[in-house]
Amino acid sequence: MTKDWKETLNLPQTEFPMRANLPEREPEILEHWQKTDPYSDWQSTERERAYVLHDGPPYANGDIHIGHALNKTLKDIVIKYQALRGNRVPYIPGWDCHGLPIETQVAKKLGKKIRDMTDAEFRRECRQYADKFVDAQKHGFKRLGILGDWDNHYLTMDFSYEAETLRRLADLVDRGYVQRRHKPVHWCLTCRTALAEAEVEYADHVSPSIYVRFPIPRDEAAGLGVDRDDVSLLIWTTTPWTLPANQAVAFKADAEYVVVDAPGGPLVLAADRAKLLAEDLNLGNELGRFPGSKLDGLHPVRPYAETPGISAAAGFVELDTGTGLVHIAPGHGQDDYALGLQLGLPVETPVDNAGRFVDTPIAPGEKVWAANPIIVADLENRGRMVYHSELHHSYPHCWRCKKPIIFRATDQWFITMSHDNLRQSALQSIQQTRWTPDYGENRITAMVENRPDWCISRQRRWGVPIAVAYCTSCNTPALDGDIMRAVADRFEEKGADAWFEDPIDSFLPDGFSCGDCGGTDFHRETDILDVWFDSGISWAAVCDRDPQLQTPVDLYLEGSDQHRGWFQSSLLLGVALTGSAPFKGVLTHGFVVDGDGRKMSKTGGNVIGPQEIIRDYGAEILRLWVSSEHYEDDNRISQEILKRVIDTYRRVRNTFRFMLGNIHDFDPAADWVPLDAMEPVDVWMVHRLNDLRRELIRHYDDHQYHAIYQRIAHFFSVDLSALYMDVAKDRLYTAAPNSKKRRSAQTVLYDLAENLCLLLAPILSFTAEEVWGHLPGERPDSVFKGRIAAPPALALGESTRRDWEWLIQARGEVLGLLEKARTDKQIGHSLDARVRLAGNGPIVELLQANRDFLPEWFIVSQVELCDWGADGLSATGWELLQAQVVEPKGKKCDRCWQIHPEVGAREGSDEICHRCTDTLTELG
Repeated sequence: MTKDWKETLNLPQTEFPMRANLPEREPEILEHWQKTDPYSDWQSTERERAYVLHDGPPYANGDIHIGHALNKTLKDIVIKYQALRGNRVPYIPGWDCHGLPIETQVAKKLGKKIRDMTDAEFRRECRQYADKFVDAQKHGFKRLGILGDWDNHYLTMDFSYEAETLRRLADLVDRGYVQRRHKPVHWCLTCRTALAEAEVEYADHVSPSIYVRFPIPRDEAAGLGVDRDDVSLLIWTTTPWTLPANQAVAFKADAEYVVVDAPGGPLVLAADRAKLLAEDLNLGNELGRFPGSKLDGLHPVRPYAETPGISAAAGFVELDTGTGLVHIAPGHGQDDYALGLQLGLPVETPVDNAGRFVDTPIAPGEKVWAANPIIVADLENRGRMVYHSELHHSYPHCWRCKKPIIFRATDQWFITMSHDNLRQSALQSIQQTRWTPDYGENRITAMVENRPDWCISRQRRWGVPIAVAYCTSCNTPALDGDIMRAVADRFEEKGADAWFEDPIDSFLPDGFSCGDCGGTDFHRETDILDVWFDSGISWAAVCDRDPQLQTPVDLYLEGSDQHRGWFQSSLLLGVALTGSAPFKGVLTHGFVVDGDGRKMSKTGGNVIGPQEIIRDYGAEILRLWVSSEHYEDDNRISQEILKRVIDTYRRVRNTFRFMLGNIHDFDPAADWVPLDAMEPVDVWMVHRLNDLRRELIRHYDDHQYHAIYQRIAHFFSVDLSALYMDVAKDRLYTAAPNSKKRRSAQTVLYDLAENLCLLLAPILSFTAEEVWGHLPGERPDSVFKGRIAAPPALALGESTRRDWEWLIQARGEVLGLLEKARTDKQIGHSLDARVRLAGNGPIVELLQANRDFLPEWFIVSQVELCDWGADGLSATGWELLQAQVVEPKGKKCDRCWQIHPEVGAREGSDEICHRCTDTLTELG
């Protein structure tokens, strides 16, 4: 017998590197995808079902940030999974290119040059700016491993997209949804434009809190039971600057009100509020009590008007703040406006675009914030002020400039929520949509239930213009769907810039005249469409026009802030134009915060960019982090969190390396061992794999990616590394290469590697592609041309499953004893041990049936089965098992390292065991 036995060991052989070097290796894999083009394979007509995830367009205004990486990676996981399940998956990336943020940046860049530029020239600068960041973001997304139709992306500034946007607006005009009104909207004094609901943020703000007298005539006071000429209604407001626009006072009809004595004269307020405010307002005795309905039709003296106001009941008056009496300025509030319409009140707005007072008796020319203290002081001097302080509260701010905004009535274009039952139809569509997480349904429902009419006009230059001509004589708008469609045809050819470049007459039919006055001279509307209209119509401008797509699409996937943004605008436009939502399902994710849960900001110094993660660790780690997070909540990231993700990745990679190394000589076509011929432990592992496959497919279908991460981390660490592979090593390394036992284990490893590679490919795309390239046998040239097939319906019987659970429990107890023996220096390696074992009750027969397998299962040299309670045995943590670790009998085999009594028993084999002798004989 020769002594070069180590050369006969089947040691792992693979080119698959242990160290990932992801930052260097990933670009090579990107090139591989460029060559193999798996995306085109996804579009094969042989794939029966189309699955469409419609890409919500990110804003083309800067390099990608960690929120972009989270969003696009989640989308990529969905898309790749659907493709691997055999669906046809077109994915058309898009970008939102219009709007104020780009205007602002371009204006900063141009400086004083902007004064001499036409609208068309300025718009061209905006287009170039957007193009620049579309290219930058596209590069960033592709580096993340996102696969899609990058050469045919969509932009909201594409000529065809702008044309379709206007055509769909024309359809809404024809259906009567679009109206021009003078009504209050969110107005940014800095950006000087109306804002959509989605463009309003709430932040801390300090406002004056004032209680003001509104005197009523003596005869009206007498009707309340107090015959005096100094009785006043008491209102509370935090916006003193709106008092010059006051028209009325509102009350709650079914509440109880009182007249109470106070310095300066009796005050009328809600009874419940009087108790709470008595000390602050120095209130005295109650002089009268009556229902709110008695306040109807009073004529309180307005603070800054010669004519009196009117009092009226309103359902929006609440009693949890203020006095139960609300001052009404129809030009500065939605509820105020609605009540004003009901009462026929004028909608006065003595505030210009910059927020300065115009034609007011107080603080003329002052901005509203500067006017507040002036008005407060004036009310004090005139005896109208009862009490004032400061209120720290949440107040609406502009999403772009972060400055506080106001409600201000202006002439704007609206989509009316009441027309053709739009609100109720939208609410019904919400109920018919699958929301993930499910609380998203309640959130958007509440928003749609309470949202005002949609203001779709913006006083800016970079966007799709509202193609309406105005009569120069009477300023009547020519709101005409056919004219809009004719303009849209021009946009298709020249882009929306044509509206600003071509003469207005060129857009109008020959002989066109004003329907009101007959005038024939017209000027153009300069307002643009709300950018949320731009992006909200993407289902029509992209999916309806592309034959490979479809509506409604299967999924919209964006951040949770889009409940009031893209989801809602898409929903309303879809319902108004088609009668249903443009999506079947909506998935939302939270924001990215630092490890302590704080919002990321440059000033806070806690920003982690995807670029630095890719540079230091690779995009794969970023992708794995995305899957590890409960995406519906805020997603935390820090260096410490990334280290934990890297540990998980390293475990996965090294396990793949073990599998590949041990199947290097395995030909699946020739060496495959069928299930009924496998070793029992291999059969068990195949069933464990199939259970895992079913579980992961279910998690993918439910978008539970964090559950996939947790399950995979456990499976690779426990089921594979710590159990099956540990047990299989002896067979894999020492059995004859072509032996049935070794081929059985190799079959399982191949099955594991192939299936786990496919199951992990949507998340660990780069690693899966790398593993795929090292798998033996014939296969497609990319893992993304493979299939995640449903596992076979085979299942272990209940008793067999129970037996393996008991064996695993026994193994855990024995390994614990071996570890203690190792710590106590009783043994070095587990193969230096003999385990004496006794079972009790139901496991006795199980241990006897597996007595020859137990040494391999425990990775010891020998196992001796004893009677329960035999000398030396001690209890374990399991009441059905007793055990003892002792010195094995015999000598160590120099080839397999196991200790056997028969080592050296055969002539010429004094250093190896019978099993290794047989193997060497088989090898010749």
